[in-house]
Formats: sequence, structure tokens, C-alpha cells
Amino acid sequence: MSSSPASPADVRARWAEHHPGLDTSPMEVVALLKRATGLLNRAVEPLYAGAPLTAPEVDMLIPLRHATDPVIARRLAERLGLSRAGVSKTLAKLEKRGFIARTPNPADRRAALVTITEAGAEAVDALFPRQLAAEVDLLAGLGDDREWVLKALGRLVEVMESRAGHD
Repeated sequence: MSSSPASPADVRARWAEHHPGLDTSPMEVVALLKRATGLLNRAVEPLYAGAPLTAPEVDMLIPLRHATDPVIARRLAERLGLSRAGVSKTLAKLEKRGFIARTPNPADRRAALVTITEAGAEAVDALFPRQLAAEVDLLAGLGDDREWVLKALGRLVEVMESRAGHD
């Protein structure tokens, strides 16, 4: 006999019971964000089976694909909401495989200039339209709620960035 996982409300109530005074209010928002992220990942995952890039690597290459100037890793991390260390590690892997090039920054020796290579651009051009098609299908049911969802998510990011100490 299998049982289903406890609902978010039940989990929150149990935490509050075991740890009186613990603020469990973030659990509802975070649980929904994680569920949405999981559903999105599951929808695009099959597109990357056997592909030369992973979905997170494509996400990192997209801002570089049509950039008119080289980008520094720190700006890429800020734009994507990722840690500098994680971005640096991914860029190193992409550079090793020939999808990006890093050159010294004459204005700041600590920050390399990152550009997408022709191979990187070709891979993004092949994979990203397929990812977008899967995302269009996944989000098609939003209908008239799309603008409301965008506004709410925009507000959520705004609040989170201000609390995380971003500029």
C-alpha cells in the first residue's frame, strides 16, 4: 500500500507543530517555484538527450548568442541569477568544448571577456527553438492569465533581488 506525499499545507503544519515559532510562510511559495521548475525541466529534458549541450549550458549561451560585445562572467552570473563560481565552472566546460572563447579583459585583468564561438552559435540555433516550442506547449494553458503571471513573477524576482543584496 503506497501513500501519497503530504500536502504542502500538511508539511507546513507539521513543521510548525514540531518547531513552534518557526516561520514556515516561505514554504508555500518555494514549493510552487520548485514544482514549476521541475515541470519545466521535465518538459525540455528529452530535447537534450544526446545533444552537444545541456539545457543549463544553452541557458548560459543564450545571452551571448546575440550580444554585440563580449560579456564578463560576473554580468552573466547576475543576469542569470547564478553564482559566479557556478558560471565560471560552466564557462570552463564550454570553452574546453569550443562553444565559447575567453580573452583577457584589457580594462580588468581579473575578468575575462566571453564570446560565443561559431560552434556555440550553431548549437544554440539548433537547440533553443526546440526548447521554446516545448515551453510554448507547456505554457499554452495560461491564456488570459499570462500577463498576471508575468507581473507576479516579476514582482517576486524584484523582491528576492532586493533582499539578496543585488543592485
